Amino acid sequence: MESGRSDATKQLKSEGADPGDWQVQARSCQDSQSIPKSRRGDGKIVSHRLFLFCFALLSVALAPFILPEVPSRDSWRWAAHRPHAAGHLEQPETFGDRYILGVGKADITGPVVEINLMGYADPKQVGTGLRQRLYSRAFIVVDPDEPRSRFVYLVLDTQSGDTATRYGILNGLKALGPPYEVYNQHNVAVTGTHSHAGPAGWLNYLLPQITSKGFDSQGYHAIVNGALLSIRRAHESLQPGYLSVGKTKVHGANINRSLFAYLANPEKERAQYNVSADDDGSVDKDLTLLKFQRASDLKSIGVLTWFPTHGTSLLGNNTLVAGDNKGVAAYLFEKSVSQDPTAAENFIAGFSQANVGDTSPNVLGAWCEDGSGQMCSFENSTCSDGKSQSCHARGPFFRVQDNGASSCFEVGRRQFEPARALYSQMQRRPDPIRGPIKAFHTFHNMSGFSFLLPNGSEARTCPAALGYSFAAGTSDGPGAFDFTQHSGNESTTSPVWKVVSRLIKNATPEQRACHSPKPILLDVGELHKPYEWTPNIVDVQAFRVGQLVIIVSPGEATTMAGRRWKSAVRDASAALLSTEPRPAGADAPASPVVVLGGPANSYTHYIATEEEYAVQRYEGASTLYGPHTLAAYINVTLSFLRYLGAGSPPPPPHEQVGLFPPDNSNRSLSFIPGVIRDGTPLWKSFGEVVADVERVYRRGQQARAVFVGANPRNNLRLEDTYAAVERMALLEGQQQQQQAWTSVRDDGDWSLVFHWRRTSEILGSSEVEIVWETEEWAEPGVYRIRYYGDAKSLGGEITAIEGVSSAFTLI
Repeated sequence: MESGRSDATKQLKSEGADPGDWQVQARSCQDSQSIPKSRRGDGKIVSHRLFLFCFALLSVALAPFILPEVPSRDSWRWAAHRPHAAGHLEQPETFGDRYILGVGKADITGPVVEINLMGYADPKQVGTGLRQRLYSRAFIVVDPDEPRSRFVYLVLDTQSGDTATRYGILNGLKALGPPYEVYNQHNVAVTGTHSHAGPAGWLNYLLPQITSKGFDSQGYHAIVNGALLSIRRAHESLQPGYLSVGKTKVHGANINRSLFAYLANPEKERAQYNVSADDDGSVDKDLTLLKFQRASDLKSIGVLTWFPTHGTSLLGNNTLVAGDNKGVAAYLFEKSVSQDPTAAENFIAGFSQANVGDTSPNVLGAWCEDGSGQMCSFENSTCSDGKSQSCHARGPFFRVQDNGASSCFEVGRRQFEPARALYSQMQRRPDPIRGPIKAFHTFHNMSGFSFLLPNGSEARTCPAALGYSFAAGTSDGPGAFDFTQHSGNESTTSPVWKVVSRLIKNATPEQRACHSPKPILLDVGELHKPYEWTPNIVDVQAFRVGQLVIIVSPGEATTMAGRRWKSAVRDASAALLSTEPRPAGADAPASPVVVLGGPANSYTHYIATEEEYAVQRYEGASTLYGPHTLAAYINVTLSFLRYLGAGSPPPPPHEQVGLFPPDNSNRSLSFIPGVIRDGTPLWKSFGEVVADVERVYRRGQQARAVFVGANPRNNLRLEDTYAAVERMALLEGQQQQQQAWTSVRDDGDWSLVFHWRRTSEILGSSEVEIVWETEEWAEPGVYRIRYYGDAKSLGGEITAIEGVSSAFTLI
């Protein structure tokens, strides 16, 4: 794998992803020393001058990286020690307060075949393989003086956080014993990147289980156990360190897919965010990055970022499991620092979702795929036939027929590159974090919450319900039948849906009035058989470290909804910070930096503004608790914000409040058939090559091999691989050269794709196709493709199998 990382680093350097050009300059100097004397000029003077020139050039280029390691004594603060030739020098004030930090990463890839994918709610979208493994990335921040003051922020390559998953993780932490008792309901956040390309079947409530044929225990445990392993690794790596925060702009990675609804927000409010032609304010372009830096040698151990764009680059016809564009961004960032002197080993990059609700990564807009060449209608995203099925959003490389993979990689790269540049900038000019660590979490019943709005009027939320436009889907993934956004209601759709809606649950007049102007299609909050269809009890949570406040949102807040939520918390946090002791030398309290991460802890669909709700496009129709949903979330958050103040008491234990959502993981229905047995075609054996590689490939071509395979559900191969590319090296033996094969790609790499297909239901036989999409930067040499699988006998015994292709040359 190291060779693969080296190759990836070479590519990223060639694309300008590394901090500065000092490595290129250093290579030039080294190359000049290797020139034969006859070509260098005569005498030692030229060589000496050339050496001095190279030394000076390297000194200037390396200065930004060397100076932080050896700052002047005047800049040191005598609080945290690190080795130095002249003794133990303290950490400089520019690095802020010292914390205890840990990061960890683990595999959560569930079943990649025969399971519906989660996100588009299309029962026909069933997994057929793997493009990229899924991971849980854990980030832990601890107060060294108050060790119980801590939080763990999880970033899962899943569609969202979830109630059952969170219960599983918290119960698992309890089972790990006393060292993990410090992790609890208040300080554990389970967020998802909102990828629409992961296995489904693990959510707590019935509604999202329907398209996946119920609950899949195998996939659920893969997520829970992987998340626990990532927390353990983060916990075991805890060490003194420093935090800094920065912001940058990301262009070309998101647009507003519901601009018609966004424009319903007050013009004066929208004008605050309209800053330029490249940033008209219709979506947030800011990426916020939190850098984790260990104190021992000032190397960075990880970054955690927040930026909003939907995980819908991989389209609804994609059937390969992947982390979508956030997974790509994390992959590229981690590869890019694998040989960076500023980064520690096992560096982890988390790309968390933000106020994602109305954003899309398909930045070329929504077009009618009906031959008309027209854009979809602005109001309701329909085409000339008045339906939404032909309306599809286009990513940067929509013409490439790969189900969105090229666009996905590009949008991931567009997030990675500014984040990587910001990371390098923060190496030289950090904005340090200073202040306490605080956390709170509460369960809140949204089914009938009465509260006062800021203007003094009373508002109330409603039991959860979904409107007609929910069934229309979006231009990222259009729905079926005759549902449309904005104009969808009982009179514009088939009378059948009115009958179906009432058969499922006929909403009361009070419920309809509460949700008005939403026309209710599914009154899901009042459905409790065989168990709850969707949550009414929601999670409200926030973390604080110093001036950074993290709102942990259970739903998909739209662009403006997220801004209002963050603005309210920012104002309240500023008042809170103003009463706290200031750091030495500070003239004024630090300005709060507020981010919103989610969807987290439980999936509560969307959170739109009241104005967007009134428009009733997809986002408004999917706002569960009525027009005052956003205001209710803000109200509850602010009512608990006092627990984030320095010196504040801990929030009350959940057992004292006594309100909990149900855990349906052990009683959920499942109609997912298991694997009965694996067989082989006549005269064939497991792992045998069915279609071999060609002898020679040029870089950029696809090398592929097909093997007699077995069902990947027999063994998820967590922390392992289904496929590998191996490179041959020649070793000098005592008598002759010997061949040695080293793995340089596995199925965690974007370029290595694993396909599985059933060839006979009767025989139970299947084939595996492994494709290496050779990169332009791949190193020439001799390679082969290896398959790893596991076959199940009729008696249930599972046996490991392997296959290997012939060798081929890459030129």
